[in-house]
Amino acid sequence: MSEPSTRVDSWIWAVRLTKTRSAAASACRAGHVRVNGTPAKPAQHVAVGDEVRLRVAGRERIVEVARVLSKRVGPPVAAEAMIDRSPPPPPREVIASIPVRDRGAGRPTKRERRETDRLHGRDIPGGRDL
Repeated sequence: MSEPSTRVDSWIWAVRLTKTRSAAASACRAGHVRVNGTPAKPAQHVAVGDEVRLRVAGRERIVEVARVLSKRVGPPVAAEAMIDRSPPPPPREVIASIPVRDRGAGRPTKRERRETDRLHGRDIPGGRDL
């Protein structure tokens, strides 16, 4: 007998990694979901032992399928259905120190771009960009 499996978008929704199944399917179509290292389409099946990587809200979640679910369950059962191997989120101080431009503020000025490059460690001594 074959082992049980379910669609990846349905499983992501069932274990509460996304709020809706359509959001999970959209994440798959956008390339934000990988199963065992390969990009996943919404209808791809997952089974116990598969690794699912999901980029959501600017954070990468790495989980292993411990139990196959096709219907949404409560948080305690969802926690048992996956093994979370995600890296810890960055501290709040780091997140707060990252400058954020207002949406619709236009392109950054040359000075702002240089400051951003310096912040990311991409500044080149001598002031010339290649």
